[in-house]
Parts: sequence; C-alpha cells; structure tokens
Amino acid sequence: MSRQITVFGIPNCDTVKKSRVWLQEQGLDFEFHDFKKQGLDRTTVQAWLQFVPLDILINRKGTTWRALSDAQKASAAEADPAIPLILSNPSLIKRPVLQMKNTDHISHVSVGFSADQFKTIFENK
Repeated sequence: MSRQITVFGIPNCDTVKKSRVWLQEQGLDFEFHDFKKQGLDRTTVQAWLQFVPLDILINRKGTTWRALSDAQKASAAEADPAIPLILSNPSLIKRPVLQMKNTDHISHVSVGFSADQFKTIFENK
C-alpha cells in the first residue's frame, strides 16, 4: 500500500519551512500544497475536520483572525459556517497541515509542527 504525504501551507511560513526541512532530512517523499496559490476545497477541509477539531485547525492568534469582524469570528464556532470563511481566508488555517493518504483515503491529519510531534507521527505510521 502506498502512502502519500502532503504538507499544506504557505511557503514563507517559518513553521511550514521547518516541517518541510524535517521531512527532507528524514528522506520522506512529500508534496507541498500552497493553499493560497493552489486553493482548497470544501471536501478537503471537511475531511481534515474528521481528524482535527475546528478549534485546532483555525489559528485564532494570527493577524488574519484579528482582522475578521466579530460576526465572522462568531461564525467560526461551528464547522458549517466556518468552512466558507476558511476557504475565503486560507491564512486562518494553522500551519502546516500534514495529511497522509493510503491509496485513496486519508489516514492521518495533524496541524502544526514540532520535531517531536512529527517523529511520533512517523514512528507510528
């Protein structure tokens, strides 16, 4: 069974850069998906939310979050109204999002990066 690793994020994000370097240093093949240039779709975000709670996926500490209106912030409390907000403002997503697929189904999604976190993930996969 083949495993496909995809790192979702933006290339100039320091945490995304660190995650990509770590994966390269481990000799792991992966794809990078720049969600600002390549976009995201509802199906992908919904799939992530099967693995990661909305509160983890949305970065409430960033400038994009702070720039939202109170009504927009309130809409981010539940997945259905939050998804269109995420799709129109991909910088709301905490980065990176690490997605692994086995054959054609997602087997793992995690958000953020630390070397210990990734080591644990890949020791168990």
